[in-house]
Amino acid sequence: MERIQATYFIETPYKVEQAAAVLAGEQSSGTFVSVPGETDELKTRFAARVEAIVVLDEVSVPSMPGEIIDNKTYTQAKVTVSWSVENFGYNIPTLISTLQGNLYELRQFTGLKLDDFELPESYKSYFKGPNYGMNGTKKLASVGPERPMIGTIIKPSVGLTPEYTANLVKTLAEAGIDFVKDDELLASSGNSPFAVRVEQIMKVINDYADKTGKKIMYAFNITGDLDTMKTNYETVVNAGGTCAMLSINSVGWAGVKQVCDWGELSIHGHRNGWGMLNRHPLLGINFPAYNKIWRLAGVDQMHVNGIKNKFWESDDAVVRSIKSCHTPFLNSESVIPVVSSGQWGGQAFETYKRTHTTDLLYMAGGGIMAHPSGPAGGVRALHQAWDAAVKGMTLEETAKQYKEFGESVVKFG
Repeated sequence: MERIQATYFIETPYKVEQAAAVLAGEQSSGTFVSVPGETDELKTRFAARVEAIVVLDEVSVPSMPGEIIDNKTYTQAKVTVSWSVENFGYNIPTLISTLQGNLYELRQFTGLKLDDFELPESYKSYFKGPNYGMNGTKKLASVGPERPMIGTIIKPSVGLTPEYTANLVKTLAEAGIDFVKDDELLASSGNSPFAVRVEQIMKVINDYADKTGKKIMYAFNITGDLDTMKTNYETVVNAGGTCAMLSINSVGWAGVKQVCDWGELSIHGHRNGWGMLNRHPLLGINFPAYNKIWRLAGVDQMHVNGIKNKFWESDDAVVRSIKSCHTPFLNSESVIPVVSSGQWGGQAFETYKRTHTTDLLYMAGGGIMAHPSGPAGGVRALHQAWDAAVKGMTLEETAKQYKEFGESVVKFG
């Protein structure tokens, strides 16, 4: 019988083998002592198994509340556990409950974090993954493989009228932007009703496409309950849009999959709330596992932060997340990593040096909107930076050669 394997980082004052066995028991048979009906045959068929243990370190202070034992050290280890597919079939919410359920509450652990998991081949028959993925999304935005998509976020997050936003999109389109999105804090507000915003923005985008042949991608935030999302989704489709944005942690896996299954738009997965799930080094989930959960739902674009970003996440973690998006998973092609959070053209050089890829969506908010030559200058500066980075030029050489990028260095560098 096929099995699913998951890897965790753990910390415990107990023997690692003992703590891992408790985790396996809690997440399969669910008992700490044998009960009537729990036969050896049942355990063999359905019980989770500890497949591997690698001890990493010993620490004197626990990372989180748990079983505090005087004069004990706490062992940190990497543990691999497996489950039979029979336990949950192809029910992903139940799989998530298994991989990320009550195990976080076990007192045997003073640290526990899901790092990654692997699914058997049979899952290919049940989950097709993203409808567009990386290549399809870039094609929708008329961007070739030689460069990244260049994008921005409408700021201020709330308060702008549909008319102002549409005029800003027109300026950005004429400057060469590929992608624009609503902020995650804006869905439908008092001064910017969703349907009105879509109508006015898509008129600008469609007019520009008629004139130039290039249709920029706008990610409208359709987040809401299922009825609201369905109505908003259809509004975008009927207006000729190509993308919808979801706050995936807020909507949940089942809701996100429903939207992805409608299949007519590229889905931009915004992971706001990510720090709550990941920031503690020994609690929550790491990006490789998180990414796979949303790829199963069908998300095409995934936020990964960026090099030298404004948040806490390290550059190494960001690079790992980008590579995770590019790594094949079941049937699905790569999803496009969305590089954002305090970005401007200056980080393009280190991003390209560390990833050697242009298969990403590179977004700058203030780096475009607050450019000394205005949003149009900001867009040009990002194009200049990425063109130079791919050619092997340095930041300093680029600043001397290109006016707009040079202005960026003075303002943001």
